[in-house]
Amino acid sequence: MKVLQINSVCGHGSTGRIATDLYDALKQEGHDCVIAYGRGTAPEGYQTIKIDSEWDIRMHGLKTRITDREGFGSRKATERFIKKVRAYDPDVIHLHNLHGYYINIEVLFNYLKKADKKVVWTLHDCWAFTGHCAYFDYVGCDKWKTGCEKCPQKKEYPKSFLFDHSKLNYQIKKDLFTKVKKLTIVTPSHWLANLVKESFLTEYPVEVIHNGIDLEIFKPTPSNFKERYHCDDKTVVLGVANVWDRRKGLNTFIELSKELPDDFQIVLVGLSKKQMKLLPDNIIKIQRTNSTKELAEIYTAANVFVNPTLEDNFPTTNLESLACGTPVITYNTGGSPECVINLNGLIIEQNNTDELINKIKTNKNIKNKEKLFEKVKNFEKNIKFRDYLTIYSNGVKIQK
Repeated sequence: MKVLQINSVCGHGSTGRIATDLYDALKQEGHDCVIAYGRGTAPEGYQTIKIDSEWDIRMHGLKTRITDREGFGSRKATERFIKKVRAYDPDVIHLHNLHGYYINIEVLFNYLKKADKKVVWTLHDCWAFTGHCAYFDYVGCDKWKTGCEKCPQKKEYPKSFLFDHSKLNYQIKKDLFTKVKKLTIVTPSHWLANLVKESFLTEYPVEVIHNGIDLEIFKPTPSNFKERYHCDDKTVVLGVANVWDRRKGLNTFIELSKELPDDFQIVLVGLSKKQMKLLPDNIIKIQRTNSTKELAEIYTAANVFVNPTLEDNFPTTNLESLACGTPVITYNTGGSPECVINLNGLIIEQNNTDELINKIKTNKNIKNKEKLFEKVKNFEKNIKFRDYLTIYSNGVKIQK
């Protein structure tokens, strides 16, 4: 079986690692795979196609900033890419994130509509069925159910500083995305699956496959982290994000830094250089790392992992922390509770800082990290990838 994956990135970030992990799983089973991606670079050892140049990505992004037309640039690059797709002739085309200023969805879906290929589309957020935004919980918007217009999040990703074309985007997306015959949608959470069933994508079959993690890497991993950062006598409160912003709860950690006693130490991983300069001095600030081993060491060193996300699908950071033996406290947001329920996780309502502080103080000590690791084994990535292989094979006529 030949599988083509399409994603904004390859090998880094949560969706990029999912793509490469799926690639590895397919290869182990004797299948062929190619990852097509838009931004950045790909790790060595993978068959890849770079869809767009960095210049075209910048122009696509600039066009979006002005016209609110994310997904409608990069036409020539996508036409060239489709020629490569035809040459590869995959049995299955697996879509991931199509936003990110790197691909033209009109060109792509006009091809998919005619190609008669098995298509699997993993939705990592809500962008596929809105006229603009990737999430809408924070502003309480439900226009996506009937038709977007006058977007309250025009200046949120993917930002537009001038025009609002959410109504037009919604209409074109609906027309494009609902005409692919052999399409199965996968969501990493039941929360997102339920939203899909209320959207214009409701006619497609929807499967829930939770994101998996590599338990060979994410496991209790002792290190000298506390000694290096001079916090070995403190309770470490950890936060990890690929990109920190208000949606991920950065403001909550700033509030915690003012309210928690001196024997608690906040550690944030994934910060930009600018954020590191602006955050309070009593927070240990660490830039984003692509070293999963280093992440496992930090998770293990922490006493409690806090995820005060305000919009999210199925954050794997929760699972990574639990696998390293560190309990999780998360807001009742999106699919985040699905990661931690019955797995030594605590769920509290959004923006309830007093309750959050109380839970941090009362859940700071886990004596048996290995016991907590055992509870996460059902989320081992190879178990989840077998579910994908089942979907790939269902109804696919394999080329000889």
